Amino acid sequence: MTRCDLSLGFVGLGALGLPMAINLHRAGFRLRVHTRSRSAETSAELEGAIRCSSPADTSTGVDVLLLCVSDDAAVEEVLFGANGAASQLGDGSVVLDCSTIAPATAQRCAERLAHQEVHYLDAPVTGGTEGAQRGSLTVLVGGASDLLERVRPILEVIGGSIHHFGGVGRGQQVKAVNQVLVAGSYAAVAEAVALGQRLELPMPQVIDALKNGAAGSWALDHRSTAMLEASYPLGFRLSLHRKDLGIALDAAKAVQLDLPVTTLVEQLELDLINSGHGDEDVSALHRWNQTRKRS
Repeated sequence: MTRCDLSLGFVGLGALGLPMAINLHRAGFRLRVHTRSRSAETSAELEGAIRCSSPADTSTGVDVLLLCVSDDAAVEEVLFGANGAASQLGDGSVVLDCSTIAPATAQRCAERLAHQEVHYLDAPVTGGTEGAQRGSLTVLVGGASDLLERVRPILEVIGGSIHHFGGVGRGQQVKAVNQVLVAGSYAAVAEAVALGQRLELPMPQVIDALKNGAAGSWALDHRSTAMLEASYPLGFRLSLHRKDLGIALDAAKAVQLDLPVTTLVEQLELDLINSGHGDEDVSALHRWNQTRKRS
């Protein structure tokens, strides 16, 4: 099936969703769009896409409905709430859920949709706003392999790599592992930057010297400058990352595994959220060190 043959709906035009939708529109897919605030629907780069008043409207006549919303409650509301997508999704259509939610929620959504012959894939993404804009996200898929092949032309536009891990919920489990790695790397970069600043080192030079060695990481490459400038433009919202860490910690608890580093980072993030920084990028972890007084 070619791109022109597929009609898509897209709900959730946030920091990741909007550039994903723009890339699909540019690639020639027929696209219906909706987002809760409605404002992003008017993006000049979505000119020609059909603006829709609700998830139900967005789902009318589509082959595939993509979701990229904030959390479990948002996914369930979009699918099954008032004017929800499930009311209009046709037999054989596919929900491609790029949100990050609990594996059990993904499985529950798949089971409910199956009763009306609608298919579901969980397909959380990683790679930040930069990856969303470039179409180079990593896509972590759970669900039937034949469904993955049906939607592969879509995923190849939004993702640079696509990985299948088994049944529904497995993509979300891998995303939980990813977020544990993100937590540790961001926190380590934040502490390293704080230490270098206290030592009054030439930190741009230090980072340039270290980034290609054993200490190199995505966080060091892409977020250390923000930390040095104490400016945290939104790439991935701190409050959403804390939500994701909750999913990861619940998954660890279910298999009787302690994650002490992740638990500590979650507490640091909660402290920052309670101080009013929840809408900043995850790199705002650097604020925690900056607010500690010198002894």
